[in-house]
Amino acid sequence: MTQSLPAGDLPALTAALIDIGSVSFYEGPITDALEAELAGLAHLETHRVGDNLVARTNLGRARRIVLAGHTDTVPAAGNDRARIDGDTVWGLGAADMKSGVAVLLELARTVTAPTVDVSYVLYAREEVDSRHSGLKELFEARPDLLEADVALLAEPTGGAVEAGCQGTLRARVTLAGERAHTARAWMGRNAIHRLAGVLDALADYEPRRPDVDGCQYREGLQAVAVAGGAAGNVVPDEASVTVNHRFAPDRTPAEAEAHVRAVLAPVLDAGDTVELLDAAPAARPGLNDPLLAALAERNRLTVRAKLGWTDVAFFAARGVPASNFGPGDPLLAHTRDEHVGREAIESTYAALGDLLVNGA
Repeated sequence: MTQSLPAGDLPALTAALIDIGSVSFYEGPITDALEAELAGLAHLETHRVGDNLVARTNLGRARRIVLAGHTDTVPAAGNDRARIDGDTVWGLGAADMKSGVAVLLELARTVTAPTVDVSYVLYAREEVDSRHSGLKELFEARPDLLEADVALLAEPTGGAVEAGCQGTLRARVTLAGERAHTARAWMGRNAIHRLAGVLDALADYEPRRPDVDGCQYREGLQAVAVAGGAAGNVVPDEASVTVNHRFAPDRTPAEAEAHVRAVLAPVLDAGDTVELLDAAPAARPGLNDPLLAALAERNRLTVRAKLGWTDVAFFAARGVPASNFGPGDPLLAHTRDEHVGREAIESTYAALGDLLVNGA
């Protein structure tokens, strides 16, 4: 039998959720616990798809908002059990994002007649490759459960609104050479040595800082892996470097790929290749939506660009304005000393509660 979760005390609820282990791919028990809390509430209808849970109001309101959070964590680092010290909760996922899930669960239990219809989306497998994403699973299996006018994800933002997100792509740059015995190296062409030109181009790269809908983004282009070499006495005829490009939401993935190719073109020769490995689109801030604007303005929240990639991109790709807003400190996410304070959790709960009760 699933044990009931604390009500009315957000730090205690956060701690209880931390104590339900939910490393990626093992979210079943926490989904069971959340379902047990929400399935019997008269103001909600609940739907479970695998280890994903959606609880929705259906009050016929003019607009619908998705409040979403992932239930999984990265592997533990000796911090798998929660500890409450005064007003601080310590433990795996405290910042990313058991405190955010606690806020959403408490809102779902307590706000029974919101001004806008609400879909609480609690999903699995965010901390791993996006092809495993529970949110992606929901969009494929039950897209009707994710229909909304606007979305907020409880990603750790330190109580700020981090608008939209940057896109990301990875590409493998492979340089050609010519094999030879290292005793007669002049007869070959060393592909590893040729990496110097690519690495210099990346080191000299000046990132754009475009302003998109009032938020300033800062792009990046970094080498993240290198490979090459055949044997200890062979001049290598092939070497590669993998690059990661983070791009602002004023560019599509295709435009970002073209930009990367243009940056590298001056140091590439015939026979060299640039292979796109993967790409995920960016999301525009969407702050002109009345609900997102009201959240920031009424609560006097800091608003800034989200410089990483988050699941808001799944919603933005479907025309739904989406931003990130959660109590955790993003600088503490995935660290051994992950923690969150009472004030951060309660102020996030209050801001979102105000939005649901008073709307735009």
